[in-house]
Amino acid sequence: MRTATTGAQAVDRAASLLVHVLRAHDPVTFPELVAATGLPKSTVSRLLGSLERSRLVARTQSGEVVPGDVVTAFARRLDPHDDIAERAHPALERLSAATGETVNLAIGAEGGVVQIDQVDARYLLGAVNWLDREVPYHATASGKALLAHGHPLPSGRLTRLTERTRTTRAALETDLRRCLERGYAVADSELEPGLVAVAAAVLGPDGRAVAAISVSGPTSRLTPREVARAGALLVSECAALSSPLPHHDPARPSNRKEGAA
Repeated sequence: MRTATTGAQAVDRAASLLVHVLRAHDPVTFPELVAATGLPKSTVSRLLGSLERSRLVARTQSGEVVPGDVVTAFARRLDPHDDIAERAHPALERLSAATGETVNLAIGAEGGVVQIDQVDARYLLGAVNWLDREVPYHATASGKALLAHGHPLPSGRLTRLTERTRTTRAALETDLRRCLERGYAVADSELEPGLVAVAAAVLGPDGRAVAAISVSGPTSRLTPREVARAGALLVSECAALSSPLPHHDPARPSNRKEGAA
């Protein structure tokens, strides 16, 4: 009985460590795991070694703990966005070749927009890895494209990130109307000074956005003329990826209110 109890306790402790690593947004340090679990350092070290051998966790070059490849492979297999990522990647490649800029595929999350695929710019200036980074809806072109096509805006204040960030609902609504009129959204120095992004939405069968594709780069390259050109390319690529919209019966009243975004 004592052996069974000890074994169950070890499993519970290892599971607690794994859950902490999976719930963390960033790589977790060894001291953080010790503090979070309240276990002795020797116990945490031994359990981490077991989890590593099973490839449930892994270590970064600096020694921090992250989910292992067994976990990440399983998560990708269950990810409902895998299909859109696979279908959209050739479009990202074409947009990158045509503009030379960084191209991202993004989806909406609870607190912001998350980039799930990226094709890097051909330039060093402006080449940033946005993958898995969550950024605010109101300060990004992808976020505005998603909001304009049915994604709900999280409650709370619109945080000012730069001098040009939209911080009122009225100003944001104006941008969303422009997005619907021209087919693409623009964020000019609203997330970071000197960073311009253009984005269009990929729509599902109900006409709501399921993802957004963006082209981003520095203001020195993405001039107003280049923004318009990138916008037209994005509209074309996203239209090709969007699911056919359901047939609208004129005799059936619409649930959409006049002027709603």
